[in-house]
Amino acid sequence: MALPPADPARRARLNALKLAALVRDHRGGEPHGQPTEFGAGAALVVDRAAWILVDGAPVGPLGAALAWATARAVDALHVVIDDAAVAGRLARRSELVTLPTTVWVAAGRDLVAAAAAPLPEPSLVDPRCAALEELIVAGGADPLVEHGVLAGEVEGLEVCRAVVDDATGEARLDVGIGAHDREAFRLLHGDRPTVEALRDVVAYVRRHRRAAGSAHALDRLAAERRLRRRLLGEPAAAGLRSLTVLAPPEPRANVKDPAPCFAVGTDDDGRSAVVAIAVGIDLDLPLAGAEARRAYEPGARLVLAVPARDAVPALARVAALVRGGADVRAVAPAGPAR
Repeated sequence: MALPPADPARRARLNALKLAALVRDHRGGEPHGQPTEFGAGAALVVDRAAWILVDGAPVGPLGAALAWATARAVDALHVVIDDAAVAGRLARRSELVTLPTTVWVAAGRDLVAAAAAPLPEPSLVDPRCAALEELIVAGGADPLVEHGVLAGEVEGLEVCRAVVDDATGEARLDVGIGAHDREAFRLLHGDRPTVEALRDVVAYVRRHRRAAGSAHALDRLAAERRLRRRLLGEPAAAGLRSLTVLAPPEPRANVKDPAPCFAVGTDDDGRSAVVAIAVGIDLDLPLAGAEARRAYEPGARLVLAVPARDAVPALARVAALVRGGADVRAVAPAGPAR
């Protein structure tokens, strides 16, 4: 059971006590040493094994746990979490690293090993929606398909999505950024020709996404996908000869929260390469990239493309644990169009 809300200091103490009790009951005997803070959770080293309690659902919990563990030269990692669904995802990713890692679900005072959750099955675009790709192109957006969804992007930001109307069974193109924006736009401008509406939105978004020094909210969304768009045109920046868009192994939660994006291509030797792209320090990027490689291009090179400021030592430590290897590539961030 998750701990009740509390002030940060009290919650940290409760998590430390919880982790110590779980480790004691699981191993038998009092653990040596005192738990330390791990974000909102707690961490403990026992007999050269790291035990980490993840509190809540932080961004990149497994990558952060691996970075913490490697900084302490342990031989194994144990990650404890209350959420069984998150645990299944972490267990799946734990198979991709060389450091022996076990993910546990805390069930009262017991620890239950989490089973790796499968990736979602691939899905195809509804043929009714597929016919709208020409409309997306005519409106000036870049069409792409992810997990059966046809959408249009501008400078990496989704601005429209093809959907099937539940009432009529007909496909339509909803214009807007995110579900709420699309619904509001349809209510306000439903009588306008879609291509005209899309062109207006595309022009507005492109103007802000390309403006030098723009502080507009549109300039901050989907930064990783904007970087991908630049790399598609300049694959040499990632050390490659060619690049095309690759869908993520699992659907992203929403348009507005940061999430790694992917591309696939070849290097100068003709070897296939998967590129995982992030903006901001994302210690789970090596795992996300390894997951994409395993799903789409087993045996390919794995390149982790991030702005130079985000290529921190902890990211390199996690990348060094990835089975099959992973190279961190510092690239210039995507900026205004020249």
